[in-house]
Amino acid sequence: MDRRPLQNRVLPTGEIVADTARGTLMGNRGCLHGAGRALGAARWRSKLWICCTLTWKDVRRDPMPPGRWTALFFLDEATALAAGHRPCAYCRRASFLAYAEAWRSADGLARRPWAREMDARLHDERVEPRTRRQLTRQARCADLPTGAMVRHHDTVGLVARRWFLPWTSLGYGAPQPLPDRVELLTPPASVAALRAGYRAALHPSAEVP
Repeated sequence: MDRRPLQNRVLPTGEIVADTARGTLMGNRGCLHGAGRALGAARWRSKLWICCTLTWKDVRRDPMPPGRWTALFFLDEATALAAGHRPCAYCRRASFLAYAEAWRSADGLARRPWAREMDARLHDERVEPRTRRQLTRQARCADLPTGAMVRHHDTVGLVARRWFLPWTSLGYGAPQPLPDRVELLTPPASVAALRAGYRAALHPSAEVP
């Protein structure tokens, strides 16, 4: 039996890699795998990119069943948001409603946005149409809310209050002082939701003084 890890671990950059480390959330972008449980060229099949709970009503599911959606895994929700995902409206209903309400508040809307409205905007903000590479922006780190993911030089990390926590597939490294100018990975709509009060579920290693 082949014991090599499947290519289903999502990085904050949106890339999908093979890694033995287990995450705290699962996700979905549609069916990305084919025969032999290997990913093809596509990295999404729709604009609906969600992050889900690892367990749901004791259901056990093959991560890559033939012709069905590919199960993706994230270190935590900050990682999922950085990659362009949002909370699932089904298995993480409370988180979805909190995220949508924070989105509404940030945009000054009269009602919470529909899932399809958020998906369309997130898709515009997370990938460059021609190259399909992750869209990033320059930002001042001190202006970002807890839960935003950034890159400083070659290091990807989490903004956690006044600290920068280097990201790894196993968890976050020791807190470091916030750098000044950074490359923001998290789409602006999710950054706005975090700033408006949405609290992303962080990995237990994301502890700061």
